[in-house]
Amino acid sequence: MPEVNAAGSVLNGLSIGDKTREDTKSNELGQNEFLQLMIAQLENQDPLSPQENGEFIAQLAQFSSVEGIDRLNNSFDDFNASFLSNQALQASSLVGRSVTVASETAILDPQSYVSGLVTLPASTPGMSIKVYSESGALLQDMPLGAQAAGDKVFRWDGINLEVNGEIVDWTKGIPQNQLPEALAPGKYRFEVSAMIEGENTQLDTALSANVNSVTLGPEGLNLNLAGLGIVSLDEVKQFN
Repeated sequence: MPEVNAAGSVLNGLSIGDKTREDTKSNELGQNEFLQLMIAQLENQDPLSPQENGEFIAQLAQFSSVEGIDRLNNSFDDFNASFLSNQALQASSLVGRSVTVASETAILDPQSYVSGLVTLPASTPGMSIKVYSESGALLQDMPLGAQAAGDKVFRWDGINLEVNGEIVDWTKGIPQNQLPEALAPGKYRFEVSAMIEGENTQLDTALSANVNSVTLGPEGLNLNLAGLGIVSLDEVKQFN
């Protein structure tokens, strides 16, 4: 399975046309074989009972239909190969960038941040984002207060939190000697919850991950994401 690590290299050593167009089977009746059979039929017909014009015209019409279908199939194969080629080249440009996919874990890189997407189905009087270590220890509990329904896009750099473009002072009210420190780069698990209709409800999260490479598989393009592994391009919710 070919792998891409830089833009434009997705096609190296790979002929997409060869992979999308199967070789014609030896026992398949194509337009050339059809024409040869029709000519042989004319050459070997009974001179005392020649083929009727109507039958001959019907066979010619059938031949035209076969030829038209063959051309249509070839055109579709060419279009499909071109589409896959363009899609592969576009996807290869994602290498080194960040995308957002459904996940509970994300890697905080140095000099960077984790971005996330959460959909709040209804307005809530209280919403929070909790950050856990890989071992399951609660490291940060960041209350967001009341929130309206809709998508919530957040960014977190280890200590500072921004939701829908606004900075959230989640440490407000914490005594000075108990203020949390910024977390070091590493892998963390996120849990987002909100009070909905009187119940504390955990929400599905989509988190950012860096694209290490692009893989062209039998079912389409896959992204190899840092810390998450292989994810289909169709599963990407946001390009960061």
